[in-house]
Amino acid sequence: MPTKTCPALTTLKRKLKKKFKAKSPQTDVPLSVKDQQLITSIRNKTEELNTNNVTRTHAYFDFYSRHPEIEWAFLGHMVSRNGGWNMTDLKGEFLAKLLTEKEQAQFFSFLERGNWLIFQDIYPQFLLYEESLNRQQPCFALLPYFNVSRFMEVVWSDFWKNQHQSTLALAMIINEQSYLEKRVIQNPTYQHTVLDTIMFKLQDVLNMSHIIFPYAQKPFVKNRLVGQTLHQFSSLTKRIELGKQLYGLLFADSDRRQRLIDWAAATPHTGSRKDYWPHLFHDVKETVPGELYVPQTKDCSLQKDASPIYSPRLEYAWKNSNQGKAEAGDWFAEWSGIDYLEPLSENVNGEIKHDYCESIEKLEWTVFTKKIIFQRQH
Repeated sequence: MPTKTCPALTTLKRKLKKKFKAKSPQTDVPLSVKDQQLITSIRNKTEELNTNNVTRTHAYFDFYSRHPEIEWAFLGHMVSRNGGWNMTDLKGEFLAKLLTEKEQAQFFSFLERGNWLIFQDIYPQFLLYEESLNRQQPCFALLPYFNVSRFMEVVWSDFWKNQHQSTLALAMIINEQSYLEKRVIQNPTYQHTVLDTIMFKLQDVLNMSHIIFPYAQKPFVKNRLVGQTLHQFSSLTKRIELGKQLYGLLFADSDRRQRLIDWAAATPHTGSRKDYWPHLFHDVKETVPGELYVPQTKDCSLQKDASPIYSPRLEYAWKNSNQGKAEAGDWFAEWSGIDYLEPLSENVNGEIKHDYCESIEKLEWTVFTKKIIFQRQH
């Protein structure tokens, strides 16, 4: 039985429908010197912090620490950590043995472009909100100067008046995934080199598309994980649903939320999976190059005398890359998104450890089997 839409959400949807039918905003009207300086300052700050996955991830958490009412900032931080881990996996113990260097670079380009695009879209929104607080009046009319969707202009104005934190967070999930849809997911280059490749499908078969959130237990034992697994990455609906589920995992349980925040505050993001499980991963390679890799984990624990799984820091795995200008266009020019604003109607089971450990074991055996077959052929 569908949940009844609350009056505030009904009103917001009405405003969004009105905005959808309106003409695109003008960005050639004269601005005050103060606003011109603000726009330049925000662009410069965003570009500075958009250097790589580590700088972005830290920026999200720094902003959330200043403004915990903007809950997407913490969600963005935790998901961005996963983006960094996926990037370094390409140079880590397993995928470096399964992918050619060209394929590794193509995967990285795909991940980096999405990570970069989201930050350059969302961070100016954060800084305009911060300036609105400083001025004690909304600055959201300036959002079009950063090519932010009209969808978010309506949502931010509504949040300024009503302070509905969860609605803002859900709207940001919708906006960011919709923003990526044509620029990355439907981009012919990435479809050809990544989304349609055998390896990307193999990733799905191996259940490697995990988003994991670590947190410490009290009394201390090795960090626990909650998370979700994404299948059908190319589906906008599935990605938005996943975002809503991940948001629920972070914020539905106040005790766990605080432990997640405490872990994030105490653990600087490096891109290495050693950040959350140093008992299993190490950012220094200890296995001998060229030596046959023999599976050596069980239930995410190393066998006796086994070397840790190599998981490099981002700075040693990939150089900073220069990104081209974001593609123009507003996704809200097509009628979609509004119906996704409905909150989740049920609690999410975040149990992920079993599937995650199973994925590591499958990867180990995939690497081992490939090496054995290669040796027999030669």
